[in-house]
Formats: sequence, C-alpha cells, structure tokens
Amino acid sequence: MTPGALVRLALAGTRTDTARVLLTALSAVLAALAVLAAFTVLAIPTPPATADNPVRWSEHYSQALLREPGLRGGTAFALVLLTVPVLALAGQCARLGAPARDRRLAALRLAGATPRQVTWLAMLETGVASLLGTLTGLGLYLAARELLHRPDEHGRLALPTDVLPPVGALAAVVLGLPVVAGAATALMLRGVITTPLGVTRRAARERGPGPGAMVLIVVGAAALVLGWPLLARWSAYGPSAALGPVFLVGGGLAALAGVVSAAGWFSYTTGRVLRRYARRPAALLAASRLMADPWAGSRTFAALLAAVTFGAGAAALRAHFVAQDELRREASRRVGVEAGDNPFYLATMTLVDLAVTVAVVIAAAGLLVAVVEGIVARRRAYAALVATGVPRGTLARSIAWQSVLPAVPAILLALAVGTLVARGLFGDATSGSYTSLVCDAGERLCSDPATRERYSRIVEVPATHRVPDVPLEHLALLGAGALAAVLVTVAVGLLFLRSSTAVEELRAT
Repeated sequence: MTPGALVRLALAGTRTDTARVLLTALSAVLAALAVLAAFTVLAIPTPPATADNPVRWSEHYSQALLREPGLRGGTAFALVLLTVPVLALAGQCARLGAPARDRRLAALRLAGATPRQVTWLAMLETGVASLLGTLTGLGLYLAARELLHRPDEHGRLALPTDVLPPVGALAAVVLGLPVVAGAATALMLRGVITTPLGVTRRAARERGPGPGAMVLIVVGAAALVLGWPLLARWSAYGPSAALGPVFLVGGGLAALAGVVSAAGWFSYTTGRVLRRYARRPAALLAASRLMADPWAGSRTFAALLAAVTFGAGAAALRAHFVAQDELRREASRRVGVEAGDNPFYLATMTLVDLAVTVAVVIAAAGLLVAVVEGIVARRRAYAALVATGVPRGTLARSIAWQSVLPAVPAILLALAVGTLVARGLFGDATSGSYTSLVCDAGERLCSDPATRERYSRIVEVPATHRVPDVPLEHLALLGAGALAAVLVTVAVGLLFLRSSTAVEELRAT
C-alpha cells in the first residue's frame, strides 16, 4: 500500500469519522496553545544583576509570576498541567465511532491489507488530525501574540508577548505532538488484532475491580508527604536531594492514578448494590451496564477527577496562605505595627483557580464526547429495547444513573485526597520566635539617636502556629461545579438518544 493510498484511506470515512478527526484536531489546538504558552514563559530572559535591580527581576511585566525568575518554572508547570484534561479529551475523541471504525478496518483486511498497514492507517488518521490542530494552534498563538501586545501607561506588559520561544521549541510542539498522538494510537491498538471477519481482542474478560486503588492513594500520599522532607534532612545538598522532585512527581501521579482507578471500583460496587436492591427498570439497566464495563467510569471521569483533586489541593494551599498571613499580621501587632494584607499569594491562587476552572470545562467536554459515543455505539441495542416497548424515558434515566452514581463518590474521594495531600505537604502555618526593638515615642523622638534609646524597648515575639481552616466553601463549590458539569453533559448527550433509538437503527451496521 503506497503512502498516498494510506493518506486517502485515513481521510475517508463517515460523518462520525469526520467528527472524530475534527475533535482530535481541536484537542491538538488546545494542547499546542498550552505548551507554547509554557515555552514562552520559560523563554523570558533574566536581566543581569545591577545596583538598581539586584534580584534580577524583569520589571517590564506587570504580573509577579512573569516578573520574578523564581516563579516562572511553577507557572510553566501549571500551564503544562492544563494538557492533562486536553489529552484525556483527545482519548475520548479517539473512541468516537470506534465500532464503525473497527468494521472499516476489518473490510480493509478483507481486501488484503496487513495488520501493520491497518495500524499505520489508524496512526496516520490521528497524526494528520493532530498535525492540523498543532498548525492551527501555532497560527492562533502567533496571532494572539500580536493582538495582545498592549503595554500599559508605564510600558509594562500583562503577558510575555515580547518574547518568542526558540524555533526548535516551536518545531518540537508542532511536529512532536502529532508523533506522540500517533504513538499513543499504536499503543492503544496493541491488544487488538483486526481480522477480515472482525475485531479480535487478545485480552481476556476481566473480573470486577477491587479496592486496590486505595493502596495507590496511600502510597502516593506517603511519597508526597514523607519523601521530600526526609530526603532534605538526610542530605540537603547531596545527590540524594535530587530525588525529592522524583518523589513529589511520582507520589502525585500515584495518588491521581489511585483516584481515577477508584472510579472503576465505585462503578462496579454501585452496579452490584443497584442490581440487588433496585426495583425500577432504569436502575436495573444502569446496574447491568455498570457491572458489564466498570472501567468506563475511570476512562470517562479521568480528567475531571484529576482537575478536582488538583483544585482541592489548591483550596487547601489557599487556606494555608490565609493562616500564614494572619500570623504575620498578629506578629506585627505585637510590636506595635499594623501590617497590611499581602495579596501576592492569594492573587496567585486566584490564577490557579482559573486554571482549575478551565481544566474542569475541558474535562466536561471530554465527558460529553464519552456520553455521546456510548449512546451512538449502542444505538442498535437501544433501538431494539424501544422497539420491544421500553420507553425512551426509561433509557434516559438509566444513562443518567450510570453516569451520576459513580461520579458522586469519585468526586468526594478526589476532594478528600487533594485536601489531605496538600495539608500533609504544607502542614500548619508557623511563625518563628524573634525579638524586635520598639520605640513608643513619636516619629521625631524615635528618629533622633539621642532620644530613641530612652523610649525604646525590646519586645519578644514567641513562636506560634495555627492550623489552617478546612476550606469547606471552596471544596463545596468545586464539588458542586464538577457534579453540575456531569449533569449538564449527560443532559446534552441525551439529546442524541431520540435519533439513536429510531427503528431504522436496527438495520445499522
């Protein structure tokens, strides 16, 4: 099969295939924009130290996250984290119309294509769509760079529109993301053999998942809470100190994997409980579906649960900053100084909350694709149920049950894990003991060396600590927002139920 024939076959298909290609391209656009923004932040040059600027700040930026060199790495890392829900959205888009695609690949095998050619065809479809998306993302990035370059009256910029990543970094994003997408497609197809008579899966049918995900959560939390401090005490400057970030990243990934995997156990357990105690047809249908494919919850809610976990940790970190700021003001009042608010960290957490909101919205888009894909993929079964007299309302309620019931405990678990991990990492707010010289006279007497000592006294400020409050309001808002996203996406997905349960769908292939 020639390369030209592969390209033509990759671009051919039905309207569902076209929708899959467009959604994959949209995911690539979002991922490219996030990575390009991170590279732009890292490309900001650090000025040399001078007498007027010993800390080497880039004073022509209005945002501290861009102005201070020490904060740019964290900002870039947060931008890269936004690609997690985007990649999950891409994974959901790749499953859209999977049965029809499998039948099309089986037809190609019947026409003489080899398994390797079929795999290359699927990789090329994803790669071409991703390349289209990354090129579009690069164009949007360059256009936004020109449109948003608006210095204020002091000549400062709100965004780093005056710098551009190296050409190699731009090429790595535009060409690297499609390569990664194609490799991921090949990885997903490793357990599937497309035969001329259909699709044969190598993997045997799995049993119901157990609560082993809790082990991942405990191990990840332990690595996050204990690993880095222990290594820092052991050798703060030795080679072992470099393992601290490894523990941090590995523990975070393990905790997230545990939260996502727990959704499968919740689905299976919920299905068993429903099958035993439910009496209504909708609940019984939902129970059968939850037990037949319990890992659908992990695939569907992966990005949403990751965003909720990260958002809960950010809420706990905000509470820590609030408690630390209160201790600072109390210590200032002890020495007779009324300190004002320090809005830097809270303003930074506002940006983090905005990133979490964007991640939840993107995850909701992936959830919508998953719901629609599930309805379309099972349209013959739904049409058969409707033809035998099952009301469409019963089917709609069963789809709602199987989407919402596993989501509630999974969201609660994500909130708890994010909060506890953040509390374990940052601990209580503390303020060390110190002494301060306080002058009780007026400014004139205190500024005169001859009289200042007469009116001065030494005040000892003891060490204090405060337990940060549990951010119940932020957690409730985050959990309600995630659950609302689930409900909205399910409601929108059910709009496709009527067209997918028409009698004509019984003849669908």
